[in-house]
Amino acid sequence: MLIGQAPGDKEPKLGRPFAWTAGKTLFGWFTSALGWSEEEARARLYFAAVCRCFPGKNPAGGDRVPAPDEIENCRFWMKREFALIEPQLVLPVGKLAIAQFIPGTPLAEVVGQAFRVERDGRVFDLIPLPHPSGASTWHRTEPGKTLLQKSLALIAAHPAVRAAG
Repeated sequence: MLIGQAPGDKEPKLGRPFAWTAGKTLFGWFTSALGWSEEEARARLYFAAVCRCFPGKNPAGGDRVPAPDEIENCRFWMKREFALIEPQLVLPVGKLAIAQFIPGTPLAEVVGQAFRVERDGRVFDLIPLPHPSGASTWHRTEPGKTLLQKSLALIAAHPAVRAAG
C-alpha cells in the first residue's frame, strides 16, 4: 500500500494517482529498484492518500498542503482501506504521509529505515519514501539520495514485495 499526500490537479482529470511529474520520478524509482514498469507497479500496489480530494493551489505556488481538519475528515477512508486491504507493507510518500505514522520526525531520520507500526488494530511494516516532486531537491542531494536508495533496497527485499513478484 502506497500513501501519498493528496491528489494533484492533474490526477482527477487523468483518473489515476501520481499521474504527472512526481509519478514519473516515483515509477522510475520502482523500475530501478524492483524492475517494475509503471503498469506493473500500479497493478501490484494499492494507492491511497491522506486526503482524498485536491486541496487546491497554494497562493505562493504549488499545491496546498491539506489542513488538519481536512486530514481528519478523510481519516475514515484510510481506516476502511486498511481494514479491507490488510497491508503487510505501507509506503508513505512525503512528509505529510509519513507524519500520519511517525509524527514530527525529519526525513533524514526515517527515510532509509523500516519500522514495525500498529494502526487501527493492524500491524505492518512501514518504509518511508521522500516525495518525488520536482519541486523537492531532498531526494536528489545528500543525504536524501543515499537514504532513498536504502529505502528502495528495503522495499525490494520485503517479503510482501517479493511475493508480488
